[in-house]
Amino acid sequence: MIKIEGIEKTFGAVKVLKGIDVELPDKKVIAIVGPSGAGKTTLLQIMGTLSSADKGRVIINGHDVSQLNQQQMARFRNQHIGFVFQFHHLLPEFSAIENVAMPALIGGQSLSEASVRARELLSFLGLSHREQHRPSEMSGGEQQRVAVARALMNRPDVVFADEPSGNLDTQNKNELHRLFFRLRDEMGQTFVVVTHDPELAQMADITITMSDGRIV
Repeated sequence: MIKIEGIEKTFGAVKVLKGIDVELPDKKVIAIVGPSGAGKTTLLQIMGTLSSADKGRVIINGHDVSQLNQQQMARFRNQHIGFVFQFHHLLPEFSAIENVAMPALIGGQSLSEASVRARELLSFLGLSHREQHRPSEMSGGEQQRVAVARALMNRPDVVFADEPSGNLDTQNKNELHRLFFRLRDEMGQTFVVVTHDPELAQMADITITMSDGRIV
């Protein structure tokens, strides 16, 4: 479970988050919606330890990440958190299986060890035939599924996704959304997704609406 207590964030003279309090259960697909500038991505980045709050606490499965130093934060992020972004951010010089294995390699596993889990994930996502392909040799939908596999590599407590289908056509968008729910059901995976997509928001187990730095 993720517990957010009194999160505030200011950039320059602009107060982007104005006291966010919310609890998010595990094994759910949770959508965060609202107009541009509402603070959705900033909140997601703070929950995902990519940014720090000016005030407040983030507690993930009992771990108060607000109290961690930079080295501890990096280790916690690697072991407990996965990310999927609008633009997949795959490393272009590496194959699909190498990209998926990357979080495990960063965590200290050998490529041979990590490749076993990476191969299993690619197979689960229907990408066995793309193991040795580089991102430029895959479609947009395939690249994003590789990014999802990478996010799942270290069996994270939660996957944070920022507009993950925003760069996909309708078919690939729908397939990606269905994949989130399949992973929830079959792996017990938790997803927290910032989205402007009304269909995903409607499908989600929980929808949180933000406006002007607050939860509505």
